[in-house]
Amino acid sequence: MWIADAWKDYEVLDTSGGEKLERWGKYRLIRPDPQVIWNTPRGREWKKPNAHYHRSKKGGGEWEFFDLPEDWCIRYRDLTFHLKPFSFKHTGLFPEQAVNWDWFSGLIRGRTGRGQTVRVLNLFAYTGGATAAAAAAGAQVTHVDASKGMVGWAKENAQLSGLGEAPVRWLVDDCGKFVEREIRRGNHYDAIIMDPPSYGRGPKGEIWKMEDSIFPFLQRCVLLLSDSPLFVLINSYTTGLQPAVLSYMLHTVIDPLYTGTVMAEEIGLPVTSNGLVLPCGAAGRWTAESR
Repeated sequence: MWIADAWKDYEVLDTSGGEKLERWGKYRLIRPDPQVIWNTPRGREWKKPNAHYHRSKKGGGEWEFFDLPEDWCIRYRDLTFHLKPFSFKHTGLFPEQAVNWDWFSGLIRGRTGRGQTVRVLNLFAYTGGATAAAAAAGAQVTHVDASKGMVGWAKENAQLSGLGEAPVRWLVDDCGKFVEREIRRGNHYDAIIMDPPSYGRGPKGEIWKMEDSIFPFLQRCVLLLSDSPLFVLINSYTTGLQPAVLSYMLHTVIDPLYTGTVMAEEIGLPVTSNGLVLPCGAAGRWTAESR
């Protein structure tokens, strides 16, 4: 498992009864987590959270606030992220992704340190954690998300991280349609990051279901890779897509075209109370052979 264990401003304090107790900076939140199927004793640290998201048996849920500001910031290494609680339990950041940020930042710096340009395409880019990490490592990034609000939030995170002048293209667009247009335009990228949703709808009601859509989408995306690609990263929060499935897809699609290495693992966060690790999905990585 790849573990995001370098955080100072974030930690999973404990887990029990379908919920996790987290520290985001100086604030403590209780949020539901479907992986937490155990019931273990809860210590006193659970008793005074700053906010608690209660899941409804009918679907969705709502926040109960005790002493939490409307928004606040946390840092990861040299990056700063603006947080705020919003619909369906989210805060605007997936901290487990830091383990991927560190991995691809090292690859990018390996090339930019030699004076080479690295063009990164970040699809389903959300609030731009990966965009900020790639830009900080020296990459030129194209950030694509269908939500105008999320793209605006990502720009704010870049500004907070001192990356306001970094070479980032901010695009509000349907990722599938954008990829098709880029193929027609003949544009290419040295790296592709994708963080697709488990389920979603396009602007004209098109249905995205991860299990059905991700493989043909990856086949199209690979056509955008340059002659000397650096890496491809796929994240999955869908329970049914195990690391071996991501590995199989990457091998099947990329191996016939490029020489490189495929690895896939669960990603997770350490739990302070017991030293165990909370699984948070999976990631598949293809890396080109070093040149």
